[in-house]
Parts: sequence; C-alpha cells; structure tokens
Amino acid sequence: MKQHAKGFLGIVTDAKSRITQTTVSQVKKMLDNKEKFTFVDVREESEWEAGHLPHAIHLSKGVIERDIEKMIPDPNTKLVLYCGGGFRSALATDNIQKMGYKNVLSMDGGFSAWKEAGLPISR
Repeated sequence: MKQHAKGFLGIVTDAKSRITQTTVSQVKKMLDNKEKFTFVDVREESEWEAGHLPHAIHLSKGVIERDIEKMIPDPNTKLVLYCGGGFRSALATDNIQKMGYKNVLSMDGGFSAWKEAGLPISR
C-alpha cells in the first residue's frame, strides 16, 4: 500500500469528517437496485485510460471544481466520486459540497477496492 505524507493524510481526515462515504458493496447494491446516480472518476487521465468504472465520467481532482457545473449543472444530482483508494475523492467530495452539491458520496477504497471485488471495468 502506498505511503502518503502526514500533511496529506491530515487534510483527507479533515475532509472525511464533513462528507459521507460509501463502500464498494453499497455501490454495487445501488447498481443492482437500479438507483440513478453518476459515477465521477477523479483520478488522473493516465489512470482513467488504464481502466475505469462502467458509465463513469472523468473529472480529475485537478479540474473537478472548475468543470463540474458545466458537466453536471444540477446540484441535486446523486454523485459517487472515486479515485484510486478513496483519498482524492474525499477531498473532491468536500470541495464540491462547498460549491452547493448536496447528494455526493465518496467511495471508500476507490478503484482498487472495486477491482479487488472483481467488478466490471471499462477501458
């Protein structure tokens, strides 16, 4: 497992205190129940190109705050953000909530946990 810097982990912990996290199994249940939501992949372009969750849109952590209002103008849209392990998605979730998005979840474990669960991946 990748070692993250202490300062980075501190801001992630702070962000996680203000957001709602979900698990891969909870997201799988949402899919099975045909709940309407949008997957948002906040990883870097190279990570996205190597594989991503089916039907996800790509708004990397570096641009999500700038571009989300153009791509998803309704702040009530249910969103599930994910990254590689759940850290960047927590930060992005916190930021877009501050922008007025009200129904946002960060998927704990991210793409790594999804892949580990043997769930489908798109390329």
